[in-house]
Amino acid sequence: MRGWFIPVISMFYGIIVSLYFFDNKEHKAPHVHIKFQDEEIVLSIPDGRIFSGELNPAKLKLAQAWIEIHKDELMADWQLAANGQEVFKIDPLK
Repeated sequence: MRGWFIPVISMFYGIIVSLYFFDNKEHKAPHVHIKFQDEEIVLSIPDGRIFSGELNPAKLKLAQAWIEIHKDELMADWQLAANGQEVFKIDPLK
């Protein structure tokens, strides 16, 4: 079995967005892992809903806005990651 590979797909305003390879077994639904300082949250790609964790409210709003803007690209990356393929970087929030 391959080890976990955690590609960073975007970074903006101190927020790091990752999409784990083969992570479809844990949460099943498409999602991203968001880190800011010592906080981590898992957000749904389709609607920005919180699956687990906590995040500074202002940073959460930025992350959810970024997900909404890049939803199509994120869903394409999710499919790649779920199949163990390399994902693409996505533009940061500007």
